[in-house]
Parts: sequence; C-alpha cells; structure tokens
Amino acid sequence: MDLSPIFKAYDVRGLAPEQLDAAVAERIGAAFARFCDDDEIAVGWDCRATSPKIADGLVAGITSQGTNVVRLGHVTTDMTYFASGLWSMPGVMVTASHNPPEYNGLKFCRTGAAPVGEESGLAVIQADAEAGLPSARVSGSLRDDDITEAYVRHVLDIVGAESIGPLRVAVDGGNGMAGVAVPAVFAGLAARLDGLYLEPDGSFPNHPADPLRPENLIDLLTLVAETGADLGVAFDGDADRAFFVDEHGVPLPGSTTTAIIAEWFLRREAGAKIVHNLICSRAVPETVRAAGGTPIRTRVGHSFIKQVMKETGAVFGGEHSGHYYFRDHYRADSGILAMLVLMRVMSDDGRPLSELRTRYEPYAQSGEVNIAVADQTAAIERVAASFRDAASDRADGLTIELPDGAWFNLRPSNTEPLLRLNVEAPAPDRVEDVVADVRAIVEGVR
Repeated sequence: MDLSPIFKAYDVRGLAPEQLDAAVAERIGAAFARFCDDDEIAVGWDCRATSPKIADGLVAGITSQGTNVVRLGHVTTDMTYFASGLWSMPGVMVTASHNPPEYNGLKFCRTGAAPVGEESGLAVIQADAEAGLPSARVSGSLRDDDITEAYVRHVLDIVGAESIGPLRVAVDGGNGMAGVAVPAVFAGLAARLDGLYLEPDGSFPNHPADPLRPENLIDLLTLVAETGADLGVAFDGDADRAFFVDEHGVPLPGSTTTAIIAEWFLRREAGAKIVHNLICSRAVPETVRAAGGTPIRTRVGHSFIKQVMKETGAVFGGEHSGHYYFRDHYRADSGILAMLVLMRVMSDDGRPLSELRTRYEPYAQSGEVNIAVADQTAAIERVAASFRDAASDRADGLTIELPDGAWFNLRPSNTEPLLRLNVEAPAPDRVEDVVADVRAIVEGVR
C-alpha cells in the first residue's frame, strides 16, 4: 500500500476521505505503536463526522501491537499534548485543524508531547504502515479518561489566573474544539465570556474554522462591537491556534502577539531564551533583546520550534501563523494559553489593547502572499539571482535582506504548487513594491 500522499508533509493532516479512513488509520496506528514502543498511547479526536471512526481504526491498530490506549474523547489538540506530557506517554490527535469538514488527518507526538516530524519518525512509521504489521499475541487494553479538569488547572496555574481582571472577552470557537475547553477555563476567571459558535459541530455550519482568512472573522468583529469587548479571540478547528483582535476589531499580527507574550515571560524569567520563526517581524527579536532575553531564530514549523526549545531551554516560542509554544506546556502549542497570557498582560497593564500593541508594531508587513507556480525551485532561483547583491540565507526557503531595511522570505509550500511570500519594510508602500517585484520575478514577467 502506497501511503506517500498521506506522509508527504511533516504532519498527517488535511486529507480527503479516500486517503484516510478507518482501515488506513489502523495500519498507521499499528506502525505508530511499534515506533513508540511505549506501554500506553493517548488518543483524542475532534468533532468531524469521520473522526470517531478514524479514532476507532487507530485504537484497533495500536492495541493490535499489545499497546494500551487511553481514549480522551472530544478534545482540543493541546489537551492531547497535555495528556502526553502529564502521563508521560505518546499521543495522537485525529483532526484536520482548519481544513474543510470532509477532510481529516492525524497529529502525532511522542512521550512528553515531543514532536514527530519529517526527520524524527514519520518515514519509519510510513514504511511500517505500508508494509503492514502482524498482530501481537496479546492485544492492548482500553480505558477512557477525561482530561478537562486537570487541563484547566494546568493552564490557569501557568498564567496566574487570579491576576486576570474583569475583562470582557468575545470568543468565536468556529464550532470547533475550543468549545470543550473555553467555557471551563472562563469558569475560573473574573473575566466575562461572550461566546460565539462554541458548540462543536464538524460540519462548521457558520463559517470555516480558519481564522487566518479575514472573511471568517466578520462575526467576531460584529460581536466585539456589539458587546464592547476588550479583546476578541478566534480559534481554528482544533484550537491549537488563536487569532486576536483589539477592542476596535483590528487584528493583531501573529508577530505582535509573539512579542507581547515573549516580553511577559521575560519579566518573569530574566534572561530567558525565546524562539521565533524566520518569518516573524524583526520587532520580535528586537523586543526580546530590549527585555534582556535571547532571541533564537528557527525554521517555520512546529517540529523545528519544539526541538529548538528543547535544545535551548527556551521558555516560549512563537510563529507568525498564530502558533504559540510554551515550555511549561511541554513545549507544545496552545491557543488557549496564548489567550490567557494576553489577558494577563492586559490586566497588568491597564491600557486598551489598541494602545498597548503600538510599540510592538514599528514595521509594515504583507502577511502571507501565496503565488501559484509550476516549478518552485526554478522560481526561487530566479528570485535569488535577481537579488544576488543583497544579503541572503537559505535556512528555510530564501530570505533576502535589502539595504533600506526591507526584507522578504520566499518558501515553497509542502503540499501545494505554491510559493509563500512574506515581506516586511519600514513603510506600507515599500511592502507593496517588494511584493510586486517578487511576484513579477516568480511569474516570469521580469
């Protein structure tokens, strides 16, 4: 069986039903159990219609190898990571995150929520899943456990929730898994929750659970305006990512949130290390240095960031895409923890978020611009040749530093015939110029 379409990215996710079903999940579950060689594995799943059957297939495969399973039920991805860390066992989450309802996928972690990436296990799992594994003489056992109460205590303790004031917070759960955790978290806060679409529904009837797209924030912006909320929060389908808007409904770039949270941790732990990926704003490392910390630049992607955090002992890591990683959360990403830290910062500071944010945003940014291209490598090399006199690096795609303070990163998509372009410059018109120049080179116009 050829499973290469499933394993072509560093996460197994965003797969159509004909690619990932219960039978395929059973083969993968057996291979994952063999790879981990642990006594027990935690399995959680999201609210998509196919998730319970895929979870059943995983469980069947895992137990076929004599490995026991703890079924977590409907949980957020970061709750699965928490279970993996708390109980010192590997974990699997059945979810397609922000993708359409007919899709599904798998997110793996080893004991302690350690990542399983392209270079740290997926190739081995793929080979065994394709070959098929014989069953052990004795099957593993099953037990069900509800992690919610322990998870809520955990995240509230990390931020010192007793110091979060009576903020009014509008939350759009997108009918995803945030709805299983957000109300329980707010029950332990002085803050008021104005919830929207917190009922998990895998058909995502109100809008796609992808808050990276501005059209999916419209209902949240309306709720913020109607309630006079201090903060607006939108979660993706499995709630490992969170996106924020201020009291005027203006979204915070992921780099702004990363800088704010990094500075909060540095006030608690002087001289700490902070990880950021290479498409984050320059404001992130500048903020970290100004606060006495050490910024560490890394490739884009959770498996890279988590590994670097482990190697360096970093207290926090952030990505421009809305993923935020916490050492005290087993170096895993958590949208809910990011929300709580931002609420703590707002409570401590006392100013509206629209004022608080300004000093973290000295530059103009393009956001991620996707450019369709048939030959990714050739297009990147054309761009490199066009900017041969500028400083550059190839840590992840191509990063070019321009003499006037502008810079850009051009990276190939892992799963689509696209190049992803991020540009930052001192002024918006310069950002537009650089985007236009790079796009023209990629598309062969110049």
